[in-house]
Amino acid sequence: MENTLKTIVKTLDEKKAVDIKVLKIDDITSLCDHFVICNGTSSTHVKTLADECEAATDKLGVRVNSREGMDAGSWILLDYGDVIVHIYNKDSRLFYNLEKLWKDGVEIEINDLLED
Repeated sequence: MENTLKTIVKTLDEKKAVDIKVLKIDDITSLCDHFVICNGTSSTHVKTLADECEAATDKLGVRVNSREGMDAGSWILLDYGDVIVHIYNKDSRLFYNLEKLWKDGVEIEINDLLED
């Protein structure tokens, strides 16, 4: 799982995702261990970020369990089981504000995940 999380965060960072946040939520829900939340600069960028995450995790042999929102491009969810990735456009991220909703989670410093 740690390798999957690092790969996702590194991929999003390399592809210029905006304001990447990682929340550790395993102590407050059985839904998953981590949320990765970010936004893109356009619907095309949002879709590209999702595609690149899938390509990078495929190389690890980790397949996405479910994918939602690919058609609209305003909020794409990639469910990897232990890690759920939320990729928004700016307006959707502000509207849904998952960081506030899951404020009891522990924010992980992404620089720790970006180091090799």
